Amino acid sequence: MRKIYMIFTGGTISMKIDDVSHTVKPALSAKEIMQSLLNSELYHELDVIEFSEIPSPSMTPLMMFEMSEMIKKLILTEEPIGFVIVHGTDTLEETAFFLDSSIDTNIPIVVTGSMKSSSELGFDGINNLVSSILVAKSTKSHGRGVLVVMNDQINAASEVTKSNTLSLDTFKSLDYGPIGVVDNKEVLYHRNTNLPRNIINTHHIETNVYLLKAYAGCDSLLIDYLLDNKAKGIVIEALGRGNLPPAMISGIKRAIDMGVTIIICSRCPSGRALDSYGYVGGGKYLTDMGCIIASSLNGQKARILLMLALTKSSEPYFLKGLFTI
Repeated sequence: MRKIYMIFTGGTISMKIDDVSHTVKPALSAKEIMQSLLNSELYHELDVIEFSEIPSPSMTPLMMFEMSEMIKKLILTEEPIGFVIVHGTDTLEETAFFLDSSIDTNIPIVVTGSMKSSSELGFDGINNLVSSILVAKSTKSHGRGVLVVMNDQINAASEVTKSNTLSLDTFKSLDYGPIGVVDNKEVLYHRNTNLPRNIINTHHIETNVYLLKAYAGCDSLLIDYLLDNKAKGIVIEALGRGNLPPAMISGIKRAIDMGVTIIICSRCPSGRALDSYGYVGGGKYLTDMGCIIASSLNGQKARILLMLALTKSSEPYFLKGLFTI
């Protein structure tokens, strides 16, 4: 019988409020969480894999790569209906985007989690699980890339971000809106994704890639530090459309002279970066120096894509093709 593979990594969905410390801590195994679905008609279509039991700040790109390789193997050796990855929400969008950028398949891959622990009123974990299973099972989900399903909304991994520290509808595609919803157990799609998928099939990742955030008065100190510590790529969340303080220029020039890739995106939560400004530190000034604009990706996603891309090539022409959307 074909199965939906439930891959548990941990996160708030597996936590309870500790009676002593009154803080939220890991407490439930995948098996205990799945007990809530024991009487569901969906239960017998599921095969549970306990990948890890960690809060999502403990998730690393190497673990994401390991998960990606495991999913690829299952696709080759089994006949899965789909996949549901249960994940903590803090780094959920990064894992979702990693999988979206590294696995070439039409089979639905859904990432979900919970904003509330099982001890709290309004625990959203089980509803998110059921909705994700329905999305993974739906033939309408084929060929849509990796999907994030929370609060009955379906978002594309390439577009979605965690927008709020608390809200149940925290995962939003700020510029586009959700691509679909789960309504009364029915999976409904309203549109296709806006951003093209860049799938990089690689057998390793480049871990020496870093993310910096620009601010008023920012200089080259951190860039120089990263260069001195063998950085292979640096993503900078720049100001506005993709502009930087002039004091960062010397560090960026040094990086480019050393062959280190500099990717520029915006620290703004919405809107794309573009090399519109020609003054010193402006986006056009930076691209003329050799920086590459990641027009529609936030910093954390641009870093993931660069970690994958650098395993293939550091040639600017190749990288511009991936990041210029």
